[in-house]
Amino acid sequence: MKKVAVIMGSDSDLPVVEKAFDVFKTYNVPFEVHVFSAHRTPVEARDFSLNAEKNGFGAIIAAAGKAAHLAGAIAANTCLPVIGIPVKSSTLDGLDALLSTVQMPSGIPVATVAIDGAQNAALLAVEILAVSDHELYEKLLKARMTAAEKVLAKNAEIEKKYHL
Repeated sequence: MKKVAVIMGSDSDLPVVEKAFDVFKTYNVPFEVHVFSAHRTPVEARDFSLNAEKNGFGAIIAAAGKAAHLAGAIAANTCLPVIGIPVKSSTLDGLDALLSTVQMPSGIPVATVAIDGAQNAALLAVEILAVSDHELYEKLLKARMTAAEKVLAKNAEIEKKYHL
């Protein structure tokens, strides 16, 4: 199975991205975590991106706040899918990071999740890997069905309480 890389622009992003780790553990998806900055360590970020496919990665998650150029810098140097997590900062509550992550030029796509949306980023990475892994796809399908059953059970409780 391919691995997923989780790249943070700073170790201060760790509390956000840790939510992704639980998803990977749930689905038994191998992952690695690194800190590379688009601005402070551009050579290392580039080298990681250039070698990611041959190093066994199938998707990359890049989390960054403020100017948030990390996902774009990673995507510029690989054809692997890159998922950006805009991280909330104290300056503009993450809107700056969201816009920096989502507004990529044509030809260099970055999938972007919600501000601090590490869980959905991880699920998207798992879905990407599931394209070529039927067992993983079935696990995702089962999780979706379980979630739907929980909602329907709550609906039944509400209907019972408020309908005559």
